[in-house]
Amino acid sequence: MSEIIQVSLRGSRREFFVNPRQIWLRLRDRVVVQGEHGEMLGTVLLKDPMLIELKRPGPVTREVIRKAEEEDLDQDDKNGKLEEEAYEYCQKRIAARELKMELSEVEVAFRRNRMTFFFTAEQRVDFRELVKDLASKFQTRIELRQIGVRDQAKRVDGCGPCGRAFCCSTWMKSFHPVTLKMAREQNLSLNPTKISGACGRLMCCLSYELAQYRDSAAKMPPVGTKISTGKGTVTVTRTESYSETVWVRDDEGAEHKIAYDEMPPGPYHKCGDCSCGKKKPGGGEAAAEGEAPPQG
Repeated sequence: MSEIIQVSLRGSRREFFVNPRQIWLRLRDRVVVQGEHGEMLGTVLLKDPMLIELKRPGPVTREVIRKAEEEDLDQDDKNGKLEEEAYEYCQKRIAARELKMELSEVEVAFRRNRMTFFFTAEQRVDFRELVKDLASKFQTRIELRQIGVRDQAKRVDGCGPCGRAFCCSTWMKSFHPVTLKMAREQNLSLNPTKISGACGRLMCCLSYELAQYRDSAAKMPPVGTKISTGKGTVTVTRTESYSETVWVRDDEGAEHKIAYDEMPPGPYHKCGDCSCGKKKPGGGEAAAEGEAPPQG
């Protein structure tokens, strides 16, 4: 069975390749691999079979062609300089033609048989004349590809408010929907500057701990619940799902913080939601209307 390795490509892309020629490789070796449109230059990132298996690469069809030689590295340096030149020229032509688009990145194929210009725009853009300008200047196949702002952040990379590299540019394989409801469920500030990422959209990490918040909220007593304790009846004023603590107010108006583990057993519901004076089925009897029994 041929060896499978993970290779770091330009930007933050990481892909798996098969090594059918059994080329002897070490970590951080530069290699030439099969790309979508021809050869690509990358760096060996992972070789350990057990770690590769944990990442579940699935079917791997693209191959490692060879270990990068001096000529390949020189070609990559020249491509980098060409990308800088193409970026500046394209910016000038966009301004000259007054196109409402923002250029994100230029990618030159390893063998220079294609140049791809990535851009963002709020609406569809007629860039046919721009393509003619670029093709006339660089004498190769030109492709303009419109991407979203989240894809732009993934390609450009950077650091988030947490101080770490963007999740989308390091380990996330695909984007998932993120909504304001997720922030509300976690009692987060709805200030856009606090919950938006560098791309201007809601941060992907708003969904990471959502399941834990929902599980905690489901078992916590709702605000307004009256609970009988050994020191009298208290009313729930607010809850903290993440730390699983409950704030209650006693008959004298003083507030107390109680850990969920120290609460009388549930389930709980607001006073008035039920007039039977008992717990829900299977929960035994309650000490008061809809409350948990007192603990001494």
